[in-house]
Amino acid sequence: MSEENRIAVLSVVVEDRNATDRLNAYLSEYGAYVVGRMGIPYREKGVSVLSVVLDAPVAETNALTGKIGKLPGVSAKTLFSKY
Repeated sequence: MSEENRIAVLSVVVEDRNATDRLNAYLSEYGAYVVGRMGIPYREKGVSVLSVVLDAPVAETNALTGKIGKLPGVSAKTLFSKY
């Protein structure tokens, strides 16, 4: 039995720009689940902030969050909808 999709917002803070290529590769890998994304460079603080909306099985969203969160200089957290 397949797991139902849930809408989630993946929040990412990038403090090390060297992680950008790997981050984008992960987002492309899960691109079929991405509804939209917004990236904001906060130059004054030297960070970038991304919000990624996903419509995916919880396991896939958690896998993506885990991969991104393991990148050096990158933090990632996910907020799930109830349904």
